[in-house]
Amino acid sequence: MARAARAAGNTVNIARIDALAGGVASYSWDGITPASSASRLLLRAPRASLGELSQALDLELPTKPKTSATKSKRAALWLGPDEWLLIGPATDDLAGALATVTAFHSAVDVSHRNVGILVTGERAEATLAAGCPQDLSLASFPVGACSRTVFGKVEIVLWRSSEDTFRVECWRSFCDYTLKLLAAAARDAAF
Repeated sequence: MARAARAAGNTVNIARIDALAGGVASYSWDGITPASSASRLLLRAPRASLGELSQALDLELPTKPKTSATKSKRAALWLGPDEWLLIGPATDDLAGALATVTAFHSAVDVSHRNVGILVTGERAEATLAAGCPQDLSLASFPVGACSRTVFGKVEIVLWRSSEDTFRVECWRSFCDYTLKLLAAAARDAAF
């Protein structure tokens, strides 16, 4: 994605460089890879606004703790009674989808702030358990579960998208630390 900037009356195109470009850790039991660039929106709204917001997004916003909803390539992760993290492809104009909504809400684009990291494989739970205090077993954290938690010293949003796949969303300023800690945990997860 490129951004235009004005300098002394001239327009200059500035290309965004992915924060974790080239960062990968792969073992026969686990893989740690940067997620594709994504569009992200932090949405806050009261219960009375959910119908109109869900209709505009073409996605039913989840209302139960630790749940998510997906449709097409959009996902809505429940973070609190009135808070969701929306994730879509980089080309998805999530803010534009909500532009005509008149129901009370707040939507902040956090696409440049967050970075996604995928943790996949048979030892994904063990890899994340190295730095996350939550019980990530399928019984406690089933497919579709999500929560705001910590990994090491970093606040993350964790989403289980399949039995052996998790998405870690962290702030860009902590992504290198998070990727390296995940890679070390994945290496140790074999034991």
